[in-house]
Amino acid sequence: MMTIRDTNHSMSVKRRNPWNWIPTLYFAEGLPYVAVMTIAVIMYKRLGLSNTEITLYTSWLYLPWTIKPLWSPVVDLVKTKRSWIIAMQGLIAAGFAGIAFFIPTTHFVQLTLAFFWLMAFSSATHDIAADGFYMLGLNNKEQSFFVGIRNTFYRFANIFGQGILVMLAGWLETSQGNIPLAWSITFYLMAGLFLALTLYHRFILPHPDTDIKREGLTASKLLEDFLKTFISFFQKKHLGLMFFFLLTYRLGESQLAKIASPFLLDDAEQGGLALSTATVGMIYGTIGVIALLLGGIVSGFLVSRDGFKKWILPMALAINLPDLLYVWMAAATPDNPLFISICVAIEQLGYGFGFTAYMLYLIYIAEGEHKTAHYAIGTGFMALGMMIPGMPAGWIQEHIGYTNFFIWVCICTIPGIIASLMIRNRLDDSFGKKI
Repeated sequence: MMTIRDTNHSMSVKRRNPWNWIPTLYFAEGLPYVAVMTIAVIMYKRLGLSNTEITLYTSWLYLPWTIKPLWSPVVDLVKTKRSWIIAMQGLIAAGFAGIAFFIPTTHFVQLTLAFFWLMAFSSATHDIAADGFYMLGLNNKEQSFFVGIRNTFYRFANIFGQGILVMLAGWLETSQGNIPLAWSITFYLMAGLFLALTLYHRFILPHPDTDIKREGLTASKLLEDFLKTFISFFQKKHLGLMFFFLLTYRLGESQLAKIASPFLLDDAEQGGLALSTATVGMIYGTIGVIALLLGGIVSGFLVSRDGFKKWILPMALAINLPDLLYVWMAAATPDNPLFISICVAIEQLGYGFGFTAYMLYLIYIAEGEHKTAHYAIGTGFMALGMMIPGMPAGWIQEHIGYTNFFIWVCICTIPGIIASLMIRNRLDDSFGKKI
């Protein structure tokens, strides 16, 4: 029998068709993340920064996603999820505009990084609010139906950001003959797009009856509850093995991801493949992302059929072994874009296939009381596992060269494979399998 609350929830949802806001909301969630994590690397490389500087500066930008569980209670206590979404999208638009404005200036590094920080914190907060709003704005059946839609548009934001927009920046570099101006125009376009998204969501997002301030709660009470939840996370069984897996599974990939674009862009004298910005956008940002998405789809199907335990080791091998292709590319320096595209596609396909293991393990360790909070804490450690190894990656590469660096990356994949073997022995046969 439907309760009054269920009736109100259904009425509030019917006021807005989910197709009108789910795709745009998750496109808006994905674009600033890819701008901070990938587009920034390519932009700074084209503006003349060294690999050491690029990896150090941009790896620090992972911090907001690492620590976002610390201020997630504030998003619950203050205002509504809808208000947070609109406010954060406005700040993200301001961040894009600030970057665009200061790119052509003398002190562009410090000033653009300041706005990247604004965007990173705003984006991390937007993630908290958007994911919470998703659960409030849809009933259970709709949540299940639209989970694939939201993931698809999040990935489309990746293709649009590190593919189409990077290709646009590359075309502007060539046509304008002015690299800073090309990237400034690109970021102004992103600012305009995000301003449009902000205004659109201001009018189109529904007003769920359950999206209200939590009455009777105080900051001190939320802090107390959070501390209890946080402490309980560190009381889980096999804690050492859990952190060994979380911090090493992507140890190689965390360094490769920071250097892949600079490697493709660098001149042959520096050991790179000397590709144009537009070509990198096509190969790494478009073909690569499509392969990554395909890998995730295939792995999800196989796990639902056979269970996580059967596929965790193949996934660990898939995310790590294709790194050897970068060793070959660095040593052979192929000049055929087709060969390079195939290598990048295989590596990204393996990454998409193998990354599913990480997400499933986060779900596995979050089981029990405080499931949502423990999953959020786990994603924080996931970001930490990308941030810390990525910081010195440029320094290492510049001291040992691209070929030796990619060999080093392959060595760094070994702990993650070992961790997967150890985890496999403790998994239930049925976990992840569709019943």
